[in-house]
Amino acid sequence: MIRILVVDDDKSMREFLELMLKREKYDVVCAKDGADAILLLKENYFDLILTDLMMPAINGLELLKKAKEIYPDIRVIMITAFGTIETAVDAMKLGAYDYITKPFNNDDMRLRIRRAIESQRIEHENIRLKQKLGITDGKWDIIGVSNVMQEVFNLIDRVKDTRTNVLISGESGTGKELVARAIHYQGIRKDKPFIPINCGAIPENLVESELFGHKRGAFTGAVENKKGLFLEADGGTIFLDEVSELPLQTQVKLLRTIQDKKIKPIGDSVEYPADVRIISATNKNLKELVKDSGFREDLFYRLNVIQIEIKPLRERKEDILPLARRFLDKYSREFGKGIKDFSQEAVDMLKGYYYPGNVRELENIVERAVAIESTPVVLPESMPKGMTLFVADSRGTGYTLEDIALKFSGVVDNLLDTIEKGLIEDALKSCAGDRTKACELLGIPMRSLRYRIKKYNIMD
Repeated sequence: MIRILVVDDDKSMREFLELMLKREKYDVVCAKDGADAILLLKENYFDLILTDLMMPAINGLELLKKAKEIYPDIRVIMITAFGTIETAVDAMKLGAYDYITKPFNNDDMRLRIRRAIESQRIEHENIRLKQKLGITDGKWDIIGVSNVMQEVFNLIDRVKDTRTNVLISGESGTGKELVARAIHYQGIRKDKPFIPINCGAIPENLVESELFGHKRGAFTGAVENKKGLFLEADGGTIFLDEVSELPLQTQVKLLRTIQDKKIKPIGDSVEYPADVRIISATNKNLKELVKDSGFREDLFYRLNVIQIEIKPLRERKEDILPLARRFLDKYSREFGKGIKDFSQEAVDMLKGYYYPGNVRELENIVERAVAIESTPVVLPESMPKGMTLFVADSRGTGYTLEDIALKFSGVVDNLLDTIEKGLIEDALKSCAGDRTKACELLGIPMRSLRYRIKKYNIMD
């Protein structure tokens, strides 16, 4: 629910605005002056401040400055008499979102408030979202011609308009976040925030603060109030990627949040209502983690109301070429090259490869090939060295792991290490040494990348 702080030294005006805004279903708190408002801001979260400009002691301009210190992205609308419009304009230069003159039209006031709230929502979403799922001709921008992917599309269509929590399972790189985005952006929450969180990328001691927020002074380093990601996702969807990485203590609080539909920031005595749909994703077997006491059983059942499983790319080979050609078109345009297709030898390699990194790895392979290819078609020489271990024969069939185990008896572990090292080197090279981007490309947490870089003595 949107929280609005009304500040005015005129009691009748405060009461009028409070009544009007509550009729619009806003959560409204009133302050009699600037000093009172600052105290409230230090102790509570607000999305918008509606304040009179001319007040004794601490006026609207001073309140604006202080509010922006506490919450840099808060929206402030100034109410001013006609004779102080110039001052109101100055306030906008200092960060106020809008101003309205007395006497004001009620419908105009409501419209300005809605615009301010909507602008804040869009700003938050733009910050949090790296890439919004593209919608073309009413279809999801997920490539999949195989029967198993058609079943996934059917499930997306059936669950998109429900409030039910969804658990998406599948290996790293299979496209779990794309499915989560499709559920959100095709459903009834599409105009509300979609906030993705990589649970494995947040330091354990900061997870609870990131998810639920904190009050200033709640712990060392908490120098200002923080609105957690659950409150930012209010009305929309929160995507918990790598949910199995959540610490057990955070799992307890998440379970409470799901049950009560309320958020309690660290150090706060107040619970805030939050209407959030949770979509989780994991590349691990949560049932096994439950058995091993690594994941709470009650939370598992709360998250796993509807399960969508995405099969690895090696089990849906029909999708390889359509995906590869989509990526070829994407990077050919991006790099300004006129590469039209893959040579037959390259097609055989693509079909015969095992893809331990799934769709994400396929995209990386195609991006690399387009970047270094100098002919109108992609040749085998432009493929990464890791693929040569899985070269397909002329009929387009390839080695499985079992084939490799028989052919290279006794050296499979070393062989897989070589492949993994090659993939990491290719990812780091493709990302110009940027480890964060390499993690996204490979679909692994930062700590896993650091471990493998040290293990294989990779210089990046």
